[in-house]
Amino acid sequence: MERDPIAEGRSAAVVPEPGVPGLLAGLCDDAALFPPGNAAVKDAVPAHRLHRAAWYAPLVGPFLVGADKLADVGAAATDRLDIVLVVREGPDALGPALAELAAWPALRLAGVELGPGPAATPAEAAEHSCAALDRELPDDVPGVVEIRRGPGLDAALDTVAATPYRAKYRTGGLDAQAFPDVPELAAFLTGCATRTLPFKCTAGLHHAVRHTDPTTGFTHHGFLNILAATAAACGFTTTDPATLLATHSGTPLTTALHALTPTRTTHLRTLFTAYGTCSISEPLEDLATLGLLAAPEL
Repeated sequence: MERDPIAEGRSAAVVPEPGVPGLLAGLCDDAALFPPGNAAVKDAVPAHRLHRAAWYAPLVGPFLVGADKLADVGAAATDRLDIVLVVREGPDALGPALAELAAWPALRLAGVELGPGPAATPAEAAEHSCAALDRELPDDVPGVVEIRRGPGLDAALDTVAATPYRAKYRTGGLDAQAFPDVPELAAFLTGCATRTLPFKCTAGLHHAVRHTDPTTGFTHHGFLNILAATAAACGFTTTDPATLLATHSGTPLTTALHALTPTRTTHLRTLFTAYGTCSISEPLEDLATLGLLAAPEL
């Protein structure tokens, strides 16, 4: 019989208070427009508004919009819509994307996530991204720098840690090579924790617990694995971060997270700020099943 990592985690969970706890506040950025969901703008914009009005609204972060979708989203927004602009094309595309955004007054810029450009090393790519954000980003708008995967991770993290920006790491995609292995992801989490560098993750995090997709055969990281592994990287548990990343069981993850004090929870979420998900319903269902949140009684 196939193991159920969510059900296993439920057995160790404490019955939660109704609503969304601080541990999970703003954890799920709404990436409905991005692969593999690829929702139509006409569906994704009203769905985001419904999420923001639902009982689980505190779980849901901002609406992520690629530079190529700005005009469509701007035309679909009948009133103010807070968005994070995702410029995957890199630093040279940031200025034109911000100019396009200015043409759509209903869209309020809540942040920018900038992909790496073609520079030779991850550190050089991060340096160019930071310089573009310094040059183009409005003073009151937060910026996120995607770290290119590859040799030189520490130098790239040092570059971003010297700025006001957050780091971003890609944890999956549409092919097997897009998924970093456990040692690589553990090195990123530990590097951020050591530098107290806030970060977010994106792609491939479809469920709370590490699992293998039966259709593609790809093993996906779990967003709860990342949350617990980050706590370990901060020294809040005695378990090695890589061990928590590698587990396919929900039990050690919920156990580690339930043991956090309020102060440690705040520090953890200041560090691991969010992850992008093309589905809000999937993480919501997983977290409820694991006993980490519950709907209020009507």
